[in-house]
Amino acid sequence: MINRLEAILKRYNEIKEELSSPEIVSDIRKMTELSKEQTRLEKTVNIYEEYKQVLEDIEAAKEMLKDKDMAEFAKEELSNLEERKVQIEKELEILLLPHDPNDEKNVIVEIRGAAGGDEANIFAGDLFDMYQKYANSLGWKIEVLNAEEGTAGGYSQIEFMVKGEGAYSKLKYESGAHRVQRVPATESQGRVHTSTATVLVMPEAEEFDYELDESEVRIDITRSSGCGGQGVNTTDSAVRLTHIPTGIIVYSQTERSQIKNKEKAFKILKTRLYDLKLREQEEANHAERKNKIGTGDRSEKIRTYNYPQNRLTDHRIGFTSMNLDRIMDGELGVVINELINENQRRELEGTLEN
Repeated sequence: MINRLEAILKRYNEIKEELSSPEIVSDIRKMTELSKEQTRLEKTVNIYEEYKQVLEDIEAAKEMLKDKDMAEFAKEELSNLEERKVQIEKELEILLLPHDPNDEKNVIVEIRGAAGGDEANIFAGDLFDMYQKYANSLGWKIEVLNAEEGTAGGYSQIEFMVKGEGAYSKLKYESGAHRVQRVPATESQGRVHTSTATVLVMPEAEEFDYELDESEVRIDITRSSGCGGQGVNTTDSAVRLTHIPTGIIVYSQTERSQIKNKEKAFKILKTRLYDLKLREQEEANHAERKNKIGTGDRSEKIRTYNYPQNRLTDHRIGFTSMNLDRIMDGELGVVINELINENQRRELEGTLEN
């Protein structure tokens, strides 16, 4: 572990020197990459520096034990230092786990109403509200990129960007099928129904992540439609993009400006293509997926929201909370922290096995 930490410290110091060189200052792409790497390594370096100081203090406390007048104080100090040493070692173990380079990125989230008709769309709207409240609690910003409202409320589809530090590191576990069990507002008999909505979370494709050949994209300008287009449907402002090689289609109609809708549509398309590239890489590397909590397959049922019993269950890790109302009100961190802890535990086990 010490050898790896020394290598990280050396790399951190190298980056500091590189960032001050004139060649790097004039190269925006390289400077951006180095700045991100420096930020990622900074926490590990700081904790390692503290660890080295604790080791020095332990040796000093052991020397103090030899002094009769200081022995009692040294004994207590040594006990506290040994306890802190164990805590830091656990923190460093986690920090040394393989790093997902997308963790610090903003995300684009797509929610679709699936099985259950109007109730599925209403539930999709409830999930969007939950993510909005969770994002607000962390000081993140949300920008709606495209929305198609359901006829009875909610959304048949909504795509939005979440901007905030470490957004992907937390929200990446949300991809999959979310199942709701409750009495729908549209149900007159009071029977509990089961409906689903799917969530897809993708790291935002930044400028240097994916180079899109725009000659491979067909652009269609159309009139906005559906409930979401009532405010703008007097002009041909909606934009539909078709990526010919993959067949991926994206649509944007939330803005009155055709230019802004086109900009948003290209942002979604680039992110979809970057996400596709990441999934292909993961599929090629089965070892990476072996111990991984699912983060992408929309058909995978990941969670059940049982309203009559106020219960939420995450099926991937067997986690249950009887505070569904609070989670839907934005306290999603309770679930996400459990997912992160379990993922780290599995990765640590995999590291030990290897």
